[in-house]
Amino acid sequence: VRIFTYLIGREAAFADNLKWMACANKGFFTQISTLADVQENVMEYLHVLSRPKVIDQEHDVVWTEAYIDSTLPQAQKLADDQGLVLMTTVAMPVFSKQNETRSKGILLGVVGTDVPVKELLKTIPKYKLGIHGYAFAITNNGYILTHPELRPLYEEGKKRRKPNYSSVDLSEVEWEDRDDVLRNAMVNRKTGKFSMEVKKTVDKGKRVLVMTNDYYYTDIKGTPFSLGVALSRGHGKYFFRGNVTIEEGLHDLEHPDVSLADEWSYCNTDLHPEHRHLSQLEAIKLYLKGREPLLQCDKELIQEVLFDSVVSAPIEAYWTSLALNKSENSDKGVEVAFLGTRTGLSRINLFVGAEQLTNQDFLKAGDKENIFNADHFPLWYRRAAEQIPGSFVYSIPFSTGTVNKSNVVTASTSIQLLDERKSPVVAAVGIQMKLEFFQRKFWTASRQCASLDGKCSISCDDETVNCYLIDNNGFILVSEDYTQTGDFFGEVEGAVMNKLLTMGSFKRITLYDYQAMCRANKESSDGARGLLDPYNAFLAAVKWIMTELVLFLVEFNLCSWWHSDMTAKAQKLKQTLEPCDTEYPAFVSERTIKETSGNIACEDCSKSFVIQQIPSSNLFMVVVDSSCFCESVAPITMAPIEIRYNESLKCERLKAQKIRRRPESCHGFHPEENARECGGAPSLQAKMVLILFPLLLMLFSR
Repeated sequence: VRIFTYLIGREAAFADNLKWMACANKGFFTQISTLADVQENVMEYLHVLSRPKVIDQEHDVVWTEAYIDSTLPQAQKLADDQGLVLMTTVAMPVFSKQNETRSKGILLGVVGTDVPVKELLKTIPKYKLGIHGYAFAITNNGYILTHPELRPLYEEGKKRRKPNYSSVDLSEVEWEDRDDVLRNAMVNRKTGKFSMEVKKTVDKGKRVLVMTNDYYYTDIKGTPFSLGVALSRGHGKYFFRGNVTIEEGLHDLEHPDVSLADEWSYCNTDLHPEHRHLSQLEAIKLYLKGREPLLQCDKELIQEVLFDSVVSAPIEAYWTSLALNKSENSDKGVEVAFLGTRTGLSRINLFVGAEQLTNQDFLKAGDKENIFNADHFPLWYRRAAEQIPGSFVYSIPFSTGTVNKSNVVTASTSIQLLDERKSPVVAAVGIQMKLEFFQRKFWTASRQCASLDGKCSISCDDETVNCYLIDNNGFILVSEDYTQTGDFFGEVEGAVMNKLLTMGSFKRITLYDYQAMCRANKESSDGARGLLDPYNAFLAAVKWIMTELVLFLVEFNLCSWWHSDMTAKAQKLKQTLEPCDTEYPAFVSERTIKETSGNIACEDCSKSFVIQQIPSSNLFMVVVDSSCFCESVAPITMAPIEIRYNESLKCERLKAQKIRRRPESCHGFHPEENARECGGAPSLQAKMVLILFPLLLMLFSR
């Protein structure tokens, strides 16, 4: 224990006692006489604390927690539109090594640098982690350094920092690990493997993917961090390889519809300044042509990129033939076709002009969910990989607002090799079409029946039924009421959705968000403003008196005047966003159920319905009796509910504190340090001389 004492003021009466207290406890005594002394004298404790390190010549490297900061102009490509990026700082002290000052522990300063967390992730190739795989790192306290589920900012567009974004615990994102097995092992810097079933949300938290993850973890030498890698079973164990010549691959890479994931590290363009302006695709071309011998590239990954570019090249001719054949897309309902491979290669073909696209942001750099980035594969790729091979995934993109009113439909499917061996998903292909075009196709198909005369005994045109087309998560793609498009089916047909859950056609999955922001009402009073400004207080008083006088004259009521509130309140409710924990549901269909029907007993009628899966898709057609209303059954919503903790639960959570690990090295005291160098106070006698010197000059001058 070291004690540092400070004497404030010019008086020196207690200086000896305070100095003795500091010297007896290996500390330092300082007297602060003026404000100018504060900054210089208070910092003396740094030299005392650094003495053991100077003597041992220990230059401990310190890594900070993750924090949000603005980047320099040359690093803007790592950040978002406002230049905000998640960073960590690595620093070490600089000491004086002179022997005569060795025992004093002279701290010259600190040297360090800021490191964007994305730069650390570049050492782990995304293509080797599979479709749903990801890497993450935590500190010795269990706080997240980087994780795909970490959300340090809130309010889309405003990009405000959350109050506790730098202290999000691993257990708050990997919440399925209730016993903290994974977290505690990583905090204790162990190396091992852990497996568990996880529920990963996608598409802005509206959809859920249930899978089993295998976690591999170890410590990072020389840092307080531990690294973890999560591989989803079935997507991170097998890898497909092929060989083509460089000439063949370069020829197909030159095509304008080919692009690569710029956040992936195919070539290291940061080593030399002349390479920093290059995109990854440009760097690969220069590397393969031998024009830049200083470029360092991942040969294995580039070989797979060349193979993918050659194998996927024929699809360009197919798309071109479709574009030329106007009968196939006469009304230009299909706007975009796209393909992505497991190496981050993308091909995009527009069937309409760029200015005519309904969704102008799709597959652009700002559309993070639908392009390859450092954290994950595109959303349409990940969802297609979870479907049965050969089936299509249809969905309506969710907007950033609370209301989802999109005008496009995205369809995608995965590509797998059909052989005896376990084959990975090597690519995904899809299209984006106008919602109106897709709905028109559905209504046309719904009127076609297999009877001899082609007529239907009952159709969606009948007023007695309501027809819906929903996806496997319960969201409406087609409805007779166009305003219901994109809504959750349970909000429109609560009784039917509740019956489907009871029958097992759909299942509810409970999810938790420990990084949520909830709206809270706070009272904000303007009372202090009147105290600070007497003029405003006087006007407010006059205004209140005049108002009361007018009301008194208009409707004279002595009793109400006597009991009226005689104080002028200036209080109002102000809505603020505060950190909170929420619980919310997600829904997913049961794959084994292809068709089912049921009846719902309502107040004075029976409501019938039929649900049938559309072959080779994730869609279901639901036909509901519209003549019966079940008003007693409340709609089923997906709105999050704030988790309220009572006092007893709060106490239990405080008692069960998470495991934290202290730093490995600690330099408290060294026997060779000079503890007598513990500060001092200016002499009172010297001060008296300075005070009397001007008086002596005045006397002699006379």
